[in-house]
Amino acid sequence: MHSIEPLSRHDALVSWNAFLPSAAAYAGARNHVKAGHLNVSRLSASIRFRTLIEDEIIEDTLKQHPFEASEKWLQEVCWRRYWKGWLEAYPQVWSQWRKQIRLLRKTLSAGTLARAEAVSSGRSGVACMDQIASELVATGYLHNHARMWWASFWIHVEQLPWELGADFFFRHLLDADPASNTLSWRWVAGLQTPGKSYLVRLSNIEKYAPGYLDENQAGSERLADGAVNAVVVQPSAGLERRTPPAYPTFLSPPTGRQGLWLHPDDLLPESGPLAGLVPASVAGYICDPVYRTTYGLSQKRIESLHTVTRDGLSRAASHYGCSSVVLDAEDPVEGLYAWACTHHLSEVVAFAPFVGPIHDMLSQIGMRFAAAGIRLTLIRRPSDEVAFSFATAGFFPFWQKMSRHLKLLCQS
Repeated sequence: MHSIEPLSRHDALVSWNAFLPSAAAYAGARNHVKAGHLNVSRLSASIRFRTLIEDEIIEDTLKQHPFEASEKWLQEVCWRRYWKGWLEAYPQVWSQWRKQIRLLRKTLSAGTLARAEAVSSGRSGVACMDQIASELVATGYLHNHARMWWASFWIHVEQLPWELGADFFFRHLLDADPASNTLSWRWVAGLQTPGKSYLVRLSNIEKYAPGYLDENQAGSERLADGAVNAVVVQPSAGLERRTPPAYPTFLSPPTGRQGLWLHPDDLLPESGPLAGLVPASVAGYICDPVYRTTYGLSQKRIESLHTVTRDGLSRAASHYGCSSVVLDAEDPVEGLYAWACTHHLSEVVAFAPFVGPIHDMLSQIGMRFAAAGIRLTLIRRPSDEVAFSFATAGFFPFWQKMSRHLKLLCQS
């Protein structure tokens, strides 16, 4: 499947090696939205699915560029880890968002739902915003600046619920990440940093993305500087910090026959704490009924999940020298259980999923395995544990700690 973003590890490495020499120039080029998006890395899907991990990107960057010259690029690489770490401490934000989507679809007026459909289908009447919506559906990708403008348009101009806009992005973006997507939309709405909303401005689009503007600029007066006012979005009740679960960062000696469960939160088991595993089999599931029914994912997004999962399984089978199994089951829990039984596994090992769809299944999987005497062992990368420990407040306090940590890495 052709994609603006590379999906296989091979293609991701080719793209990364091509972009690496210009990482220091990223700060000056990143805000401009250009055809083909060659001024940005286009590696967001690779980082989201971990066909490339942040660790290797950071290491390569610091080998080729001074920290100060590449700091803006390094910040952007670390944003997803920051969002993930923050959501680990506030998992109710994810569950509340999913619940609110279902509620809004049942309770909003027919007129509001019809307007939401028109705007997301590129029929809002504001030509530049319609072009962005159409680009997302057609390609599964948007430049980050375009994401911010469109989210602001949805919330503060169209005055539609942020939850439904975030769901539109989640269903179509190939790099859709539960933490980055949900929390970025909350930030635009003024919820993530209370009282600070992001407002779209026509002059900003004219400066950074003139290609979105045609001669007529139909509807652009709605985005004129000073014309957009922040909608006050009420915060959800009961948002309290929780202690994130603690996962081991290394494997204990095996006590029986092991299998590796590979999922799209981390598809690079051959690098890191699972590299030395000796599994009898590796499995990953592809569950189109869940993708379509539970999450309403677009066909392009579903195909991308097929691609990255199969690529990860192929690499894992080669690395471990064992069979890999694609579980195409209507019920992923039962599919994993049947695989474990078929291969007579006493233990299933996996990277600990982050807060999101895969994490939501953990309790069911754990209970199903436990009933059969199968142990589920979840491992976290040490570098994730370090980054998550810094994600206790806003991004810039996080970056102060993270940058000191990275500078120490440069010296070691």
